[in-house]
Amino acid sequence: MISERKQYQLFGKIIFEKVTIKAPFKIPNPMPNEACFLYMLEGQIDYKTQLQNISIPVNEAVLLKCGNYFSQMKSSTLSKNNQIVIVHFHPEILKKIYDTDLPKIFQKPSKVPNLELDLTQINNDFLIQKYIESLLFYFDNPTLINEDLLVIKLKEIILLLCQTKNAPVIQQILSQLFSPTSFTFKQIVESYFYQHITIEELAQIANLSLSSFKREFKKSYNDSPANYFRNKKLEKAAELLLISNERITDIAFDCGFNDLANFSTLFHEKYNQTPSNFRLNQISK
Repeated sequence: MISERKQYQLFGKIIFEKVTIKAPFKIPNPMPNEACFLYMLEGQIDYKTQLQNISIPVNEAVLLKCGNYFSQMKSSTLSKNNQIVIVHFHPEILKKIYDTDLPKIFQKPSKVPNLELDLTQINNDFLIQKYIESLLFYFDNPTLINEDLLVIKLKEIILLLCQTKNAPVIQQILSQLFSPTSFTFKQIVESYFYQHITIEELAQIANLSLSSFKREFKKSYNDSPANYFRNKKLEKAAELLLISNERITDIAFDCGFNDLANFSTLFHEKYNQTPSNFRLNQISK
């Protein structure tokens, strides 16, 4: 749940945000050609995307390639709110502020392997910390903001990202803004096996109508989406119950169940015992 949000727009697009979020929380990312820089002000968040999982502690950041999918946030400090500063990179805005002279970081690198990445963590960096402090000042003093200042602050974070230790990976991600990655039907489906997502949302991600999605799914997996996903999630949960010491609540969330009672009911239907008994019985064997 978003409990507070402050935003600044440039040329009609949201560029800077300060957001307070209570996890668990699912974020739709319907913009396939956008990247975001997220900086944790307070709390810690485990962030799941289409390709990767990453934990973002306080005072650290992540650069994320957005896309036509739904990301999920799971707070590692459930009793606290999580405060995040977000900078959005829209290709049309970047082209406008740089005209014909896009920085090298937006050009596809020739000497770096074609990595399949959609995010990278940016460790605690002094210059980026100072940059965030300056943004917080402007969030507290909105009357000082104007278009020229927003352009300067957007260019500033790009320059700072160029100077970080993982600049090559950052370049690999940002260059996708101008050469988007495409995914097959199975790649899209299988990246969401263990996320809390509806079939309607998944059809949207695949750019298909609901009926077309179900037909394609039946052709690929010889099962209905609801039944196939439910079984995959429960099988993964059973595996985690045996090999990890995680709480059952956490395992349920990690496998795409936001409701513990619903998870327990479905688990009992499949394995004829509760998750707790399943774990105990397997350990005692």
